[in-house]
Amino acid sequence: MQSLLALSRLIDAINARIGQFASWIVLVVVLISAGNAVVRKTLHISSNGFLEIQWYLFSAMFLLGGAYTLQKNEHIRIDILASKLSRRAQAMLEIVCTVLFLFPMCYLIIAYGWPMFMDAWTSGEMSSDNGGLIRWPVMVLIPIGFSLLMAQGLSEIIKRLGFIAGVAADPLDKALDPHKEHV
Repeated sequence: MQSLLALSRLIDAINARIGQFASWIVLVVVLISAGNAVVRKTLHISSNGFLEIQWYLFSAMFLLGGAYTLQKNEHIRIDILASKLSRRAQAMLEIVCTVLFLFPMCYLIIAYGWPMFMDAWTSGEMSSDNGGLIRWPVMVLIPIGFSLLMAQGLSEIIKRLGFIAGVAADPLDKALDPHKEHV
């Protein structure tokens, strides 16, 4: 179990770094958006490339930040049932839902996203808009983002199994207590 918990820590560390990187994309998007608006209003010049790079970066922000969101337990969930369960039962429910819902969804999106990326890569697919960008950089974010999300799902399962086995702390302790430091 200790080697699995070490794997979980490694996945968490990788997704934390990528998630923190993704959070800085917000600033880049704001700067590009503001710059594009200023140039468009003052110089009456517009660029589809600037609009598309905003969309690409917005996609990167969500696709690369999704696993970090899951790690920090900030994802959307409906706790009507789970809030009435014990912490161990909540951990079991998280495991079951991850295996039954998160993993299959991630697998399907990766399985369909990879060929889309490969088609865009091999064909050199470009935006149909005048001055638009190449498509493969944003297409590769789909399988990458969902692979990171699937890996984080595995990490969450390992942490919950460790908690149930009594060899790890409750993974929800930090997420539920706002006074504890979030790493």
